[in-house]
Amino acid sequence: MTVEVHPATADRFDDVASLLAPKTPGASACWCLSPRLASAELHALGSAGRPARMRELCGEDPPPGLLAYLDGAPVGWCAVGPRAGMGRLTRSRTIQQVDNLPVWSVICFVVKAGYRRRGIAARLLEEAVGFAAGYGAPAIEGYPIDAEGTRVNTTLAFVGTTSLFEKAGFERVAETRATSAGRIRWIMRRDLREAPIAAD
Repeated sequence: MTVEVHPATADRFDDVASLLAPKTPGASACWCLSPRLASAELHALGSAGRPARMRELCGEDPPPGLLAYLDGAPVGWCAVGPRAGMGRLTRSRTIQQVDNLPVWSVICFVVKAGYRRRGIAARLLEEAVGFAAGYGAPAIEGYPIDAEGTRVNTTLAFVGTTSLFEKAGFERVAETRATSAGRIRWIMRRDLREAPIAAD
């Protein structure tokens, strides 16, 4: 299986939409904006305004995430970017800021049904590390759950698991006060200063 990963640039917005849009047209969906925007802005956009806001983000540098393709079809999404640019995350009372290092954050994974458990998320995380390093990030963080060896509903594990991050060279830094799927979320970090990884 050959997986290609590309930044979610404006010309790939339709592929982003194929992964983030709700299955039922008009239904509410996060569009991976919740960690990035203040609650007031997110509420003001409403369901109808969120796709356009994500399209705008795809036109910025850096783009808001990465897309995984299999045989040319989009099958996975990873939201990643500077933590400082994620308003709601920086003000979070449950996911604390460890220090003043200008880290990048991996905040979400989406893998299309039928393609899960094939290593898509692992490949996206690997590419996210290189993506952040290519922009000069000193470190990259994630906020996954500790599944404790049990199987977790994939919908609720959108933040990733500690084992996924550990396999990518991340280390546990601290427990947070946040949970997902009833599991505690951890701050996990990979330092990029000593052995930077060049982006493809």
